Amino acid sequence: MKLPAIDSSYLVDILLKLLFTPSPSGYTDRVVHLVCEELERLGVPFELTRRGAIRATLKGKVSQPDRAVVAHIDTLGAMVKGLKDNGRLQLVPVGHWNARFAEGARATLFTDTGQLRGTILPMKASGHTFAPEIDNQPGGWDHVEFRIDARVSDLNGLLRLGVHVGDFLAIDTCPELTDTGFINARHLDDKAGAAVLLGAIEAVQRERPELPVDCHPLFTISEEVGSGASAALHQDVAEMLTIDNGTTAPGQNSSEFGVTIAMADQSGPFDYHLTHRVIQLCQEFAISHQRDVFRYYRSDSAAALEAGNDVRTALVTFGVDASHGYERIHLDALESLARLVGVYMQAPPLFSRDRYEMGPRAGFPIQPG
Repeated sequence: MKLPAIDSSYLVDILLKLLFTPSPSGYTDRVVHLVCEELERLGVPFELTRRGAIRATLKGKVSQPDRAVVAHIDTLGAMVKGLKDNGRLQLVPVGHWNARFAEGARATLFTDTGQLRGTILPMKASGHTFAPEIDNQPGGWDHVEFRIDARVSDLNGLLRLGVHVGDFLAIDTCPELTDTGFINARHLDDKAGAAVLLGAIEAVQRERPELPVDCHPLFTISEEVGSGASAALHQDVAEMLTIDNGTTAPGQNSSEFGVTIAMADQSGPFDYHLTHRVIQLCQEFAISHQRDVFRYYRSDSAAALEAGNDVRTALVTFGVDASHGYERIHLDALESLARLVGVYMQAPPLFSRDRYEMGPRAGFPIQPG
């Protein structure tokens, strides 16, 4: 095994391409096409599931039992709940996020025949009209509306524009990269994870290390609404590493620097042996890391297990400040995580062809007790 040389320019470039491609859960075709085109450019074979998730293959010495590394390319968003008499739109969220982070957001509305630009606003949006009432008005999705940038002021005008209940809204990501290495944007969860996975794939394809088993990069399209990797796995996948965001907030041990390894989330502890294999790799290759436990969090790992997949899972993350809001990460975390994923692809598997190997033979400690 050797630590791969991650191309930081490629990592940032593919992240920006992902961020500028709308993909709220349920409306992900554009970003799926983008990732498929990138895999083709890198020379990586792939297939689409019936629902549209991407299963790629990096060939190893043996084909099974194999491993998977997963990131999701769907994001939060919104959907039209109702057409209002004032020519504006009532909304419901796609995914779980607070309406306070939607207020003031620019967004694109996708109709059956085209797309329209507009802004999500609170009901009372004019300071010159409502003054102190703005600060006292209630929050929540029932108290915001979408203002379309078109000459429309009534229900008939909306109908003429071809707007329907159920149309999707994609929120502008507004990415900004600073000279201090910080990246600010919406939807870094989990487009930064997808960029990390593509960055590791690019390094493996460029350096051509020998992989011990087939590795399947997976890009799922419904993680934000709960199903994620539930049906995307090959049945001979024995271990799955999930890439997603860590929460840097008071009371958490995540960081915007290095790799944050999740020990547990709201669905329970991650697999002890696979998690400690990841910790061992960080220690062996001097990858800065920390551990954390997430209380209000679930990922592709939970979706895969709840669907009945017999697979060991672990979660590795990049620290995100203000997750599901105006998010911020640091390039250091993305580079560290891409190096870890690249070396994990080269590591001996926890499973052998004929049986599960435990203890020192597999390169990790036996669980205490």
